[in-house]
Amino acid sequence: MNDYLLDPVTNDLQVVDGDFVIGDATQQNQKQLLFASPGGYKQYPTIGVDIMNYLKDENFNDLLSAIRQQFVLDGMTVNNLSYVNGQISVNAQY
Repeated sequence: MNDYLLDPVTNDLQVVDGDFVIGDATQQNQKQLLFASPGGYKQYPTIGVDIMNYLKDENFNDLLSAIRQQFVLDGMTVNNLSYVNGQISVNAQY
């Protein structure tokens, strides 16, 4: 999905030569959903995985379930989702 891109470090809008940068924002949206806490977006108070809270637990099945649910609710098709050796692997597209 094309959208305005954010700088991966500062989370500010990317601007090149005075214009906003537009490109594939799938990974950007996935990152935003992973780190957002429910209630963080006032217009959509139920979105967000709040991954930092899950990482305190040892139950990664709940984490994977929450990720899948949020990605599907956002309109993505989740082809593969796994947690191996401390790494979350996601294959999901709009």
